[in-house]
Amino acid sequence: MLSVKEILSVSLILFSVIDILGSIPIIIDLRRKEGKIESLKATIIAGIILIAFLFLGEGLLRLFGLDVASFAIAGSFVLFLLGVEMVLGVTLFKEDPDTSNGSIVPLAFPLIAGAGTMTTILSLKAEYEEWNILMGIVLNLIFVYIVLKSSSWLQRKLGDNGANILRKVFGIILLAISIKLFKNNWGA
Repeated sequence: MLSVKEILSVSLILFSVIDILGSIPIIIDLRRKEGKIESLKATIIAGIILIAFLFLGEGLLRLFGLDVASFAIAGSFVLFLLGVEMVLGVTLFKEDPDTSNGSIVPLAFPLIAGAGTMTTILSLKAEYEEWNILMGIVLNLIFVYIVLKSSSWLQRKLGDNGANILRKVFGIILLAISIKLFKNNWGA
């Protein structure tokens, strides 16, 4: 059943993990290198990946003999490390970007629909209804599209310090979410 509270919670969690605002410098750099970014194409491809993982991810886990609670605990560690990255400004996860098409790699995958986001989606299934997660994904994709289309304007308005502050605030939120996921799934 659709729940506004769950949709908002899921949306905030995914917003923190996707961290599209924190990715504005990367987006601007890609735009500079490639000349343009295909915002709609990147958003649609990321959406397909995320929605497919929402509905097929558990089957993939079963294939490996894993349950959602175990994946949620493992995901809480990944979220914790992503939060540490955001708060401390360190890089723990190295990306290997292929610049042949910046709208797909690294923008759609792994920047928007990366391992952290997919782990989060499966972790969220331990606590939230699928349809609420789907709505949270769609809301985030709409926001991602808007940010991609207006990234140059946002960079001018936020400045480096503003983007850095946002990144750190959402890093703290992500750390708290990771601890909650761990606590709720330990012993489940």
